Amino acid sequence: MTSDELLKRIVRYGELVPCKTAFIDAHTPGSDQKENFTIVGGGVSESADQHVHIDDTPGFNIGAAGQPPKCRNSLHVHSTAEVFFVLKGRWRFFWGRSGSAGEVVLEEGDIFNIPTGIFRGFENIGTDYGMIMAILGGDDAGGGVVWAPEVIKDAQAHGLILGENGRLYDSKKGEMLPECVAPMPVMSDEELERMPEPSTHDVVPRFVARYWDLMALSDRQPAKVIGKDGVLVDRPGFEVELLSRHSISATPITSARHQILMVMRGHWRLSWDEGQVTLAPGDTCAIPPHLTHSLEPAMTGEVSLYRVSNTDDEAGPTLMS
Repeated sequence: MTSDELLKRIVRYGELVPCKTAFIDAHTPGSDQKENFTIVGGGVSESADQHVHIDDTPGFNIGAAGQPPKCRNSLHVHSTAEVFFVLKGRWRFFWGRSGSAGEVVLEEGDIFNIPTGIFRGFENIGTDYGMIMAILGGDDAGGGVVWAPEVIKDAQAHGLILGENGRLYDSKKGEMLPECVAPMPVMSDEELERMPEPSTHDVVPRFVARYWDLMALSDRQPAKVIGKDGVLVDRPGFEVELLSRHSISATPITSARHQILMVMRGHWRLSWDEGQVTLAPGDTCAIPPHLTHSLEPAMTGEVSLYRVSNTDDEAGPTLMS
């Protein structure tokens, strides 16, 4: 692979293109300052304005959300995996029918494999603009998102209607719901009553991993986070590892899998036969299968990155049972 070809598979943090109308709550006060980023694959955006950085999907999608302090993402539920790690800031994740069943606060580097089938939301509770990176299960991650009924109603009051086709129509732009498209139906009371309401104690021990615990596990080999032998027991169609300077060597490696490198801290030198490049915090690099390459720290001090690989497991749900 030539340098130019691989460079096209690197998305720099500073070059991320945001979409401010990606979801149904884009005009709702308290959520109207969100920025969403689609890095690998189409993601879950409901807006045609969303910029996709790398089109092809390796069995999962990579995205990100940036929010100023006190900005929140409204309650919704997924039928496929949704995994977040905090790149910048301090975030509160909450879940349950009204968002009050449980919550957890994540610091930089912490990772949360949110169980499917429960309403969830999140907000930036830090003092500065924050960024969380997302891994979404399946090639088509947009088909499994359902919003809480009050979110849909609030959005309509502020000019946004979600069609049954998954598209947003913005009356502030002069858009109207086409005659051939019905509004997205809201969940019935009976459906809502069947939604799980797990407590903080039910969720956090099984689905949250702390950054410094993972760094300690990565002292000799990559820390297995999600997947076979992972700290967070699940098989969502991809596996996640945390790498630090002590868990890698300059020895070239080749994998038959797609690998996505997501830099958390420090700078990393990525080398392959045709070239070399340095990756910085927030950068994402899509390594194609069978590319022989090596990774090593490009600086002294703390370095870490999350590596995501596709697996043969079906991109199934994260079960609470």
